[in-house]
Amino acid sequence: MTTQIDFLGKRHLATIFSGLLLIASIVSLAAQGLKLGIDFTGGTLVEIGYQQAVDLSKMRATLNEAGFEDSVVQHFGTSQEILIRLKPKEGVSDAELSTAVTRAADKAMAAQGDIRRVEFVGPQVGDELTEDGGLALLYSMFGILIYVAWRFEYKFALGSVAALAHDVIITLGFFSILQMEFDLTVLAAILAVIGYSLNDTIVVYDRIRENFRLMRKGSAENVMNISLNQTLSRTLMTSLTTLLVLVALALLGGEIIHNFAIALLIGVVIGTYSSIFVASPVVLALGVSKEDLMVVEVEVEGAEFDMIGAERRDIDRP
Repeated sequence: MTTQIDFLGKRHLATIFSGLLLIASIVSLAAQGLKLGIDFTGGTLVEIGYQQAVDLSKMRATLNEAGFEDSVVQHFGTSQEILIRLKPKEGVSDAELSTAVTRAADKAMAAQGDIRRVEFVGPQVGDELTEDGGLALLYSMFGILIYVAWRFEYKFALGSVAALAHDVIITLGFFSILQMEFDLTVLAAILAVIGYSLNDTIVVYDRIRENFRLMRKGSAENVMNISLNQTLSRTLMTSLTTLLVLVALALLGGEIIHNFAIALLIGVVIGTYSSIFVASPVVLALGVSKEDLMVVEVEVEGAEFDMIGAERRDIDRP
């Protein structure tokens, strides 16, 4: 049974809600920015394995006493393995830094650990990753703009990009407000959110285009409301099944992918909301009409071609 919810009738309330979220996100990003991980800032990563389980709270306390207040400690794979991330220190080489943190970790465990790997990320590499990550977001937005404009109409393209920008800014704002670490896994999650949100939006746009051609009566708002209701069950089922997996990852996946799962959780929720309350209202505000999506017919030497439906009808046939 198809629902009959007046989504577009509530678009003004949705605009206020989205505006508040965007303002809070932009203010936080401008005031305190993101808490960048060593992937972007540069630093040292040390992976150590022990024979017994590692108490993370005790390990963090010992590292703080040793002068590594900014260190990030988390289990890696099993409870017997830890990953320590350190920011660079002036006047201390990376080799000296890794040696000192290894000694402090062994002291906390009262045992000598097995050093699995030590990696160094220089500030220059971090700057390049920051720049490349930003460019990846911009290129994806530009590509989506071209694709949607080609497949539908430029008003739909602007609506889809507005929804995606809305999702990205709010997800980034969430990480900025809570000062959760932003690393390459979170950037990957945001790029995945763009794809997920676009998929939802395209499904809605497809139904809107189809109904514009089938329904000869009714305003653009009515046609779009009907389309949103027809796709609602599919949208909710897809989002709920995705959220079940992401909640499991966030709770049981360990600290390595915790922020990745959280970014996807926020992105999927906001993306589902924006495909209904941002993408479609923007298209309506731009003045989309049935004429924008009507089939264009071209006569070619005794035959009439439907440019979109690819149907051929012989006009000479009695």
